[in-house]
Amino acid sequence: MAVVRSRADSLYRAAIECCHQHDRAARLHKNGAEPELEHKHADALCAMCEGSLSQMAKAYEAAAASAHPDRDEGWWHKANSLWHASREFARRHAACDALSGTMSGKHAPEQLQQMQMEYELEASALLALRHAAEAYRKTRPDLT
Repeated sequence: MAVVRSRADSLYRAAIECCHQHDRAARLHKNGAEPELEHKHADALCAMCEGSLSQMAKAYEAAAASAHPDRDEGWWHKANSLWHASREFARRHAACDALSGTMSGKHAPEQLQQMQMEYELEASALLALRHAAEAYRKTRPDLT
């Protein structure tokens, strides 16, 4: 179980960093006066963190697949919730990327509504990821 908990800790750190970078990028994009190069690098950092989160989720999944805790471990349940939230965020993010990649030029109102809905679902998944990470951290107070 030590390996599973170690992977869960790594997943937590990747989730927290992903949330942090998305918050930072959102602040930059909200203030349109920031240099374009900074936006480009903020987006690249977000993409890197999303990749890390995805890899950590897969590593946790592989470690936890055959694990069976001897007792009811609080961290175990919260780690599984964090894993689910990580996968949902990745799925929602991929859906937004796929949709925005297919749209170019003028958009019909229905397309814009669909895009808005996808972005809101992605934002909701990011919030769920943040909550799952914080819930996990509460079971591991010494975690940094």
